[in-house]
Amino acid sequence: MHIFEDRYKEMMAEVLRDRMEFGVVLASDQGIANEGCTATVDRVLRKYDDGRMDLLTLGRRRFEIMRVDQERAFLRGAVEFFDDEEAAPPAADLQKRAIEGYNQLQALASSEPLNVLEETNPQLSFRLAQPVADLALRQMLLSRRSESERLRLLADFFPSYLLRQQRIQHVKLVAPRNGHARRLTGIE
Repeated sequence: MHIFEDRYKEMMAEVLRDRMEFGVVLASDQGIANEGCTATVDRVLRKYDDGRMDLLTLGRRRFEIMRVDQERAFLRGAVEFFDDEEAAPPAADLQKRAIEGYNQLQALASSEPLNVLEETNPQLSFRLAQPVADLALRQMLLSRRSESERLRLLADFFPSYLLRQQRIQHVKLVAPRNGHARRLTGIE
């Protein structure tokens, strides 16, 4: 996280001093989402002279916002924590499709595939969603209380997302060539 606003500098000073969890909630033009996730600061990566800072954080517990408190410069709230409601493991074919989509995305980014040991993670879906930049999908996953449902969302999402990512990579590759087979250098 890059902290640059004064209100969040104030909040992070308290979080770091007291080693507290803090809430992360998606904010958009429509307001803030009802569900979020607590996080803790794992490391302060860099502090700037003007008070800004770069932090490495870890997500901890999911919550639903019950009430918002606007008494401070930054929002605070009363929340209820929640976990998954389902106890049965997800279907093997569903898990396999989601992992395959993840591995294809990793291959596209020249990153490592999923470690086989991670396949037994009871919240595998959150691990598989890490490289996905789509905030709407990430918010849907966060709010779902079923690992099977999250894996189904990912398995259905990955094919079209992969196509978009492949197109983006293709455009990045061809754009500097101006549509020609060789790269333009400006020297003709």
